[in-house]
Amino acid sequence: MARGLGSAKSGTETHIRQRVSAIALIFLVPWFVYSIINAMSGNIVDAQAWAAKPWNAILLILTAGAAFFHMRIGMQVVIEDYIAKTGTKSALLILNSFACIALFVTVALSVLKIWIGAGV
Repeated sequence: MARGLGSAKSGTETHIRQRVSAIALIFLVPWFVYSIINAMSGNIVDAQAWAAKPWNAILLILTAGAAFFHMRIGMQVVIEDYIAKTGTKSALLILNSFACIALFVTVALSVLKIWIGAGV
């Protein structure tokens, strides 16, 4: 029971953000799995040619963005709910954000390198 502690005032916003990213992933993940399976049926040149197509590159970046955003929110909720020490909680929340941002930037730059490199 949480008497006298008041409302966190951010639960609804976090809940809505996670649901919106989940809805986006409902459409993006099946496309991603189907596309990757088809792209990998050939050789590396075919896979790069597939990733260099504008719609595929855009959807790859959107999929990564939605997935890492969804992961960040989910891990944030777990950390906030189950880590008691304030210092540890703060460090893990910062690490969570930096890790998700680093992963997204890595994916986005890799896809953009393939996409832009294909036009040369």
